[in-house]
Amino acid sequence: MIITRTPLRISFFGGGTDLPGYYLKHEGEVLSTTMDKYLYITCRHMPPFWDYKHRFVYGSKTELVSDIEEIEHPSIRETLRFMNIDYGVDMHYNTDIPARSGIGSSSSFTVGLLNALNGLEGKISSKHQLMRDSIHIEQNMIKEPVGAQDQTAAAYGGFNHIIFRKNGEIEVSPITIREDRIRELNDCLLLVFTGFQRYSKNIEKKKMERIDKNTKSLNIMKRYVSDALAILNSNEDILEFGSLLNETWKMKKILADNVTDERIDAMYRMGMENGAVGGKLLGAGGGGFMLFFVSRERREELKKAMRNYVRVPFRFENSGSQVIYYKQEDERG
Repeated sequence: MIITRTPLRISFFGGGTDLPGYYLKHEGEVLSTTMDKYLYITCRHMPPFWDYKHRFVYGSKTELVSDIEEIEHPSIRETLRFMNIDYGVDMHYNTDIPARSGIGSSSSFTVGLLNALNGLEGKISSKHQLMRDSIHIEQNMIKEPVGAQDQTAAAYGGFNHIIFRKNGEIEVSPITIREDRIRELNDCLLLVFTGFQRYSKNIEKKKMERIDKNTKSLNIMKRYVSDALAILNSNEDILEFGSLLNETWKMKKILADNVTDERIDAMYRMGMENGAVGGKLLGAGGGGFMLFFVSRERREELKKAMRNYVRVPFRFENSGSQVIYYKQEDERG
């Protein structure tokens, strides 16, 4: 049996420039971090006592199948196909935060499952290989309209500056700033659930269709990455980082007409009227989590204003996808 733990992510700047339709022409950049909220995948060889070969338990659903082609969950199906799995697999999935909420859970699932299946076969995958293989599975096998930042964040973990080169190479550079500066940044962030989930592929598909039209906006959003890094590496007031988040949210809203709606806009206005200096909806948009940036002095004021929403406290983490439990199965007969 093997258990993997894979972090969920917060993307600050550059989202959208990690779509291959953009970065293979212009190069992309993203500033993101993983947080101490995780998804867990347990895998073992399926005992040969039932009239089905595989069992997959995720959310409220259980799949009992005998052939890979029968698997409904696209990531499970294509990851098993990618790994050329010919034995029965028993998989269970748990998470700290619900799926479809803008924190990269779909890609974290693929990375975590890939890591678990590699471990089940006695293989150790590097962070780079986990990233590459999960991007291939999602973009080329499942054919999801997704970028490459979520898989990268889940595999590597940490607070990173990620560059997507025109030749397809991906460079991950950990952010090296003072510990007190990182702590100050973390203390100024408030993560709030909008109350509704969504399927990001519908939004990402529209963004991909509009990449040429949105190139100017995406170029500006990419520049915000270097602006944010400059703020973090200076003695400027950390609130400038929050103000920059407000600017990137304005740009993000014009990338597709379904990024936001009146409910989201009203929630954002409430935040800005009660202490926030900036923020953004995480992920593709349309629902999920709103991230607010607020000074330490006004944090309680904002929390009070958001009392009817679910707030999720978090800290930054640096581990990436990890095997946290492994027990070799007894093969004696």
